[in-house]
Amino acid sequence: MFYPEPLLKLIDSYMKLPGIGKKTATRLAFYTVDMEKDDVKQFSNALISTKDDLRYCSICGNLSEDDVCEICKDKSRNQSQVLVLEQSKDIMIMERMKDYNGLYHVLHGVLSPIEGKGPEDINISSLIKRLQENKSINEVIIATNASPEGEATAMYLSKLIKPSGIKVTRLAHGLSVGSDIEYADEMTLFKAVEGRTEM
Repeated sequence: MFYPEPLLKLIDSYMKLPGIGKKTATRLAFYTVDMEKDDVKQFSNALISTKDDLRYCSICGNLSEDDVCEICKDKSRNQSQVLVLEQSKDIMIMERMKDYNGLYHVLHGVLSPIEGKGPEDINISSLIKRLQENKSINEVIIATNASPEGEATAMYLSKLIKPSGIKVTRLAHGLSVGSDIEYADEMTLFKAVEGRTEM
């Protein structure tokens, strides 16, 4: 089917987003064509603003409008704990929980030899520097995903940090609340048994 060039470019642009195939991209493109011009301008301005007005916090690597993010500026937070996460979006999830009041550090990925990602390709060196410079930090909580890459990254960080005397902990993994054992895979069950707590 023939599409005008501007529409093809829009479809190609939508296909660059993760999880968007040709069908969904085409549907989004036609939806965009039907939008009010002011809404399209507002949408495009929001896209440009995210590239022009956002940067990574110079301390933790979180998204911020300033050189230092609001969380790092907040002195009322527990300055002795740093929770290490894979992506900035993970901070929003943790903050929604409202039970963690420490600091964060964003790696912007995980170690992945298959993808050619080594320690120099993610935000590890700034974490180590931060731990060396900030003597009030006495615990690093590693909250990478329970994937093979996330586990490898957690082990690597633990080996790097432990010699400094800082306590290194890992978020517990296992059965989620409301789930049945019969539907859990072996790795989930293994992590649930490994992370068991005394009652």
